[in-house]
Amino acid sequence: MGLRNTPERYGSVAQALHWLVVLLLTGQVAVGKIADGMPDGFDKLVLLARHKSVGITILALAVIRLAWRLIDRPPPPPPMPRWQLLASRATHWGFYALLFALPLSGWMMSSASNYPVSWFGLAQLPDLVAPDRDLKHLLEEVHETLVGALIALALLHVAAALKHHFLDRDGLLWRMLPWRAR
Repeated sequence: MGLRNTPERYGSVAQALHWLVVLLLTGQVAVGKIADGMPDGFDKLVLLARHKSVGITILALAVIRLAWRLIDRPPPPPPMPRWQLLASRATHWGFYALLFALPLSGWMMSSASNYPVSWFGLAQLPDLVAPDRDLKHLLEEVHETLVGALIALALLHVAAALKHHFLDRDGLLWRMLPWRAR
């Protein structure tokens, strides 16, 4: 398998970016839920600092993913009804929107809370908004709503991939897997 996409499947760069983001997002949702249940204190701050660092990493990967998608066009979809094609495109662009909106809303929430955002302690990032308690609460709701949207979209995405694999048998799922179909 080469670095670039082919008409039959995604290349190793697109696959690596896809699965790395999936792994990081899965961890982010879990860490966010764990942090929500923790009492305020040092351990929670440390966990949230890591959560923010990974969020910034996801934001950077989203930029790289989008740039790569524009440079290396994805393989054409297999034949399917127009409504499925439109749903697929909406889902993928929804993921891109969430890959940007989630880290940015978290970063703004930290800024509004007057908590700095650093990237693994190596670089402190500028505040995106001034400290504001009311804005912090609003951004908290926005961030949680976006997480819910991400989970719903991910479940839809997985269900569609499994439908294509088991019902349609059109090879769509194999295009993003690092191993080849048998």
